[in-house]
Amino acid sequence: MKWAVVSPFFSQDDVDNCRWLNNYFSEDEHTFQLIAPRQPLPKWHDKKATVTTFSEWKIYWKQAKEALDTEADGLITVFPQLPAAIGLQKFLRRSNKPVIAWVFNVGNCSTGPRRWLARFSLNKIDRFLVHSYREIEIYSQWLNLPKSRFQFVPFPSPDINITYNEATDKPFITSLGSAHRDFDTLFQAVEQLNLSTVVASGQSALEGLTIPNQVQTPFGISRAECFRLAQQARINVVPLQPKEDVTSAGQVTMVEAMVMGRAIIATDCYGTADYITHGETGWLVKPNCVESLKEALHLLWHDNNLRQHLGSNAQAYARANFSDSGAAKVVEAVLNDVTGKKMCDC
Repeated sequence: MKWAVVSPFFSQDDVDNCRWLNNYFSEDEHTFQLIAPRQPLPKWHDKKATVTTFSEWKIYWKQAKEALDTEADGLITVFPQLPAAIGLQKFLRRSNKPVIAWVFNVGNCSTGPRRWLARFSLNKIDRFLVHSYREIEIYSQWLNLPKSRFQFVPFPSPDINITYNEATDKPFITSLGSAHRDFDTLFQAVEQLNLSTVVASGQSALEGLTIPNQVQTPFGISRAECFRLAQQARINVVPLQPKEDVTSAGQVTMVEAMVMGRAIIATDCYGTADYITHGETGWLVKPNCVESLKEALHLLWHDNNLRQHLGSNAQAYARANFSDSGAAKVVEAVLNDVTGKKMCDC
């Protein structure tokens, strides 16, 4: 069966070299055509608006139309805007093409008219693939859809080259990422423990906070520089701020740190426990609790054997459960399930 894979991060100028999971599927069963937006869309960390703008929706709408116009038998989308645009166009065209929503991370579940529109536009999406069990509960209630339409697939990551060793001469902690980070709690903890820390995040995530003398905050660094910091740091910390209206955060940073074999401390919220087993593949701390984070930092900072234990276990677990090939197997099973149902319906 031929699938059109529709993603906002594919490049129109280099779509043939864009990366997805397509290299890990059985070619005899499914083939894939990648559809890029005609105009580049801003990356999440570079966006100034907190919601999708009208001009961005126009780009998504055109990309959705182009995907539906292809000869593909079904569609696979990335991020939530595209399945919404495709769902509306499916209704207008009376199309029966199956649609799989991959990386369906809404961020915030809206209410009122926006919720009604989401329910209407996403009603015909055949399967939603999410990256935490918590999201299944949230989205099924929000969209008034059965839980059977949703499936947990751990966020995958390709293997990452280990090119740096831990900086033992000048040890430090690092915290990467921006989404719903609890840097206030982190700053209090490292200041009281007097631990050198590097936070690589967006300026908006640090707005209004007082940066302790122990903390450096480089902005605009490359992905390669983030990997360097993660590998050289004694501890990787993913501090998260739990919010009732937020669905998920932090999985990408956690998975990449685990792939690199790093000792991780993460806040126990947003489905973190779906990825980290406390004391085995990482260390979980209580939300909004400076003392809990301080205890974890002090313990791991001074216990080299524990850090090595957590890091090696994390890497082994990530390679076994968070690989692209592993995710492709799960997605391929979903595609077979959905197309089998469609064939029976005909």
